Amino acid sequence: MTFYCQKAIALFCVLNTIAASSGAQVVSDTLHYTDEKHFKNIQQLTFGGDNAEAYWSYDGKQIIFQRTNAKEGVLCDQMFTGALPAMGEKFTYKMVSSGKGRTTCGYFLPDGKHVVYASTHKGADTCPPPPDRAKFGNRYIWPVYESYDIFLATTDGKIVKQLTTEPGYDAEATLSPDGKTMLFTSIRNGDLDLYTMDLETYKVKQLTTELGYDGGAWFSSDGKKIVWRASRPKTGEEIKEYKELLAQGMVAPTKMEVFVANADGTGVKQVTQLGQANWAPNFTPDSKRIIFCSNHEYKRGFPFNMYLINFDGSGLEKISRDKGFDAFPMFSPDGKKIIFASNRNNGGTRDTNLFVADWVE
Repeated sequence: MTFYCQKAIALFCVLNTIAASSGAQVVSDTLHYTDEKHFKNIQQLTFGGDNAEAYWSYDGKQIIFQRTNAKEGVLCDQMFTGALPAMGEKFTYKMVSSGKGRTTCGYFLPDGKHVVYASTHKGADTCPPPPDRAKFGNRYIWPVYESYDIFLATTDGKIVKQLTTEPGYDAEATLSPDGKTMLFTSIRNGDLDLYTMDLETYKVKQLTTELGYDGGAWFSSDGKKIVWRASRPKTGEEIKEYKELLAQGMVAPTKMEVFVANADGTGVKQVTQLGQANWAPNFTPDSKRIIFCSNHEYKRGFPFNMYLINFDGSGLEKISRDKGFDAFPMFSPDGKKIIFASNRNNGGTRDTNLFVADWVE
């Protein structure tokens, strides 16, 4: 499992290792579990390695995702794109990042010919080192690499423009439904907050100000709201720990909840109050509910499954059933399909693959 993926796939790395060492069975070889009533005609797209954060193009014909596979010489996450195949056909894809540094969080522009993604390649051509967990009491820690910046590139791999130039971490970019506004996370003010950038004027606006990690944000399909994950340290001890880790370029992502707000950052509301790690949120096609990933049912920290919930925190519904990891859900632009990453059907390995299914209400 990759050591770092900004939208949290790496969290399962540590938990899966614990399960394996204890003899726990965390993987089942199946595409579709019985109770997954919202999925139909599931198709596995990738086979082997760590594949995650697959996001649709605006026309629903392509996806962009990040992939690590040491067997193929891809030693840390790089960006790939591919056309969605017909049922039963093979999924083919190509690398669109440079292969230098580490990349994360790719997203198509409306023209289908350009993408944005974050990369550390301006800091070094090599993969940045993972954190030494021993220095933190073997706790699970995310590195927040200061060399991450966001770039605009063509789907042929040519970088057109560096969009962020502020010192420190800039990553986790997604775009508004009209493609004119980029929503991203930055540490430019000393904390990890959400910002928007007008992609015509490049004017930046800060959306969140409360202490804690704000990230993985998305616009609703009507462009009126945003949803994201956040940590909110409250006690003196929690605040001290958060600030000390952040000063070292680290965060501890094991306590996160889902929040919503208006697209301009006003009207912030906490959606989940479940405890543990609630993350990778997105909106349902009608923009009336939220789909997200969580391990709140399991004190040991795994499995991770996907859930639906109303904005007011009611109506919680578990929609996936893998015994390891289901996450990063995104609906197709027409709302008819869902794509996600999962440990299912991996033959007992730690591989995380991409799956697409018809969505059934």
